[in-house]
Amino acid sequence: MTHKEVRKKFISFYKGKRHVEIPSASLVPENDPTTLFTSSGMQPLVPYLLGEKHPSGTRIVNSQKCFRAQDIDEVGDNRHTTFFEMLGNWSLGDYFKENQLPWFFEFLTDELHLDPKRLYISVFEGNEFVPKDNESIKIWKELFSQVGIEAKEGERIFSYGVDKNWWSRSGTPDKMPPGEPGGPDSEVFYDFGIERKFHENSPWKNKPCHPNCECGRFLEIGNSVFMEYQKQQNGSFKELPQKNVDFGGGLERLVAATNDNPDMFQIDLFSTAIKTLEAITKTPSNYKIHPRPYRIISDHLRAAIFLVDSGVEPSNKLHGYVLRRLIRRAMIQARELGMMGDEWLSNAIPEFISQYSQIYPSVTKNTPEINQVITAEVDKFRKTIDRGLREFEKLKDNQLTGSTAFNLYQSYGFPLEIIKELYLQKGVTLNELEFSEAQKTHANLSRKVTSRLFKGGLVDQSEAVVKLHTATHLLQQALREVLGSHVRQKGSNITAERLRFDFTHPEKISNETIEKIEHLVNKKIDKNLTVSVEIVPLNKAIEEGALTVPGTTYPEQVKVYSIGNFSKEVCGGPHVDFTATIGSFKIVKEEGISQGVRRIYAKVSSDHVNTRKNHAQ
Repeated sequence: MTHKEVRKKFISFYKGKRHVEIPSASLVPENDPTTLFTSSGMQPLVPYLLGEKHPSGTRIVNSQKCFRAQDIDEVGDNRHTTFFEMLGNWSLGDYFKENQLPWFFEFLTDELHLDPKRLYISVFEGNEFVPKDNESIKIWKELFSQVGIEAKEGERIFSYGVDKNWWSRSGTPDKMPPGEPGGPDSEVFYDFGIERKFHENSPWKNKPCHPNCECGRFLEIGNSVFMEYQKQQNGSFKELPQKNVDFGGGLERLVAATNDNPDMFQIDLFSTAIKTLEAITKTPSNYKIHPRPYRIISDHLRAAIFLVDSGVEPSNKLHGYVLRRLIRRAMIQARELGMMGDEWLSNAIPEFISQYSQIYPSVTKNTPEINQVITAEVDKFRKTIDRGLREFEKLKDNQLTGSTAFNLYQSYGFPLEIIKELYLQKGVTLNELEFSEAQKTHANLSRKVTSRLFKGGLVDQSEAVVKLHTATHLLQQALREVLGSHVRQKGSNITAERLRFDFTHPEKISNETIEKIEHLVNKKIDKNLTVSVEIVPLNKAIEEGALTVPGTTYPEQVKVYSIGNFSKEVCGGPHVDFTATIGSFKIVKEEGISQGVRRIYAKVSSDHVNTRKNHAQ
């Protein structure tokens, strides 16, 4: 089957079970400082898993664009990608295990026509806080018995601990912050055949085989998370007010299973682009001999397309650094295959864009910008590679250490294979152990730079963040009234300490004008305006003047938050009930970040009663 067929079948199947389809959320999350990218389908839905009412009801389904930066170094094997689509269905306090597991089994066997004999299951084995998932085991045994299969534990159904069959955004229970939701899960694996374990030089030949081993025989194709617990301050867990189902299945993996081919890069999404790359190198069967470079190029280029489409530009920080790394790593692999020019870009980019033109039309609309951003980065990196080679030529033999090699790898983007060849040209064998140690040290430091972004699960639900979130609504309307109606939100990021708001405006804002904007926001705060919410059709919200974020896809039913008669926006929440609880609003910085886009940093403080009497006068 093709990716279009599998995606369509999934959405249609769950619509038939009274689910409402919602659009994919942005790949770069709005108002969520806990993570750089949307990495799962549930990430934008956390408020609703905790009990907030979703505009589309209690049964929803979609295909969510996802990106996982932590998988970059894994790309090159037959199953890891950075960008992917997560097919998902959710029950928000509606049905539970008794419906979810039979429905997914039905989808796999009746809709995708997978042989039930090739399906294996994992469940949660239990711990001191949460019991073993015997209920799921019982349901799975019954489902398999209906197709004539005896599903014994340890043979077809396997129990694992929290590292395998527990899911939360933060990972295992010990890493979950207080307030974070999570729960046991049940995964389904597709068996590509025992012979996968015994391929030539396999290190797994003489080891026990089970769904979670790494021999290549099994591929996880779906995970039903039973989101029913919430972490407490003392480390224990209590049940959520509502029991939720959070299902995620990788589209690309499901397509690979329907084709009975464990190489995900042979599905239609990648195969055409890979054939194009082979044609450029004039080696039609080279992928079979040396697949790794083709996999890295095709994965990284597809991911880069979607990141640029989401507004990310290459830089040395955060989102931009990840994009830069993807483009440069793809370029190195292209050079390794002998593609020294830009033909791999100009030929492969259209192949990917055409695959997504119907489901994600923005990539077609933004094709000129996507081409320009990626090509500019390639041109820039070409100069970096040349500088790296010049620096290498300056090195003396006693300087050719593993640490030096890692510096070439990190600073100039040279892959290990090329570094080893360069060392050998000087008669030196690379100490790969030293290289690995330098790489580990760097990785540990990187985690301490970035770990803050992935902890604190519900920081966007804290009192401080809710106040700042509401303040962004006041700020946007104040900007529009002072600067003009051309002002529209381009992005935002909120932590407990400050808000960051990006907006369209062609020039620097004077200090006097900033004071006017700040004064207007504080004036509305002092009036203690009521913050109200209603759920209405999207077209009605727009007709009534509610602001939206340009480029964002919204569901048919949306939440509209109004602050008195001053501000009206389509937004998912949360917000304060009355503006006086926000506190004293202060703009601390204004700057330009790109052509026609400005950025404001602002804070609020609780001492507004004593410090801002003049604002109300």
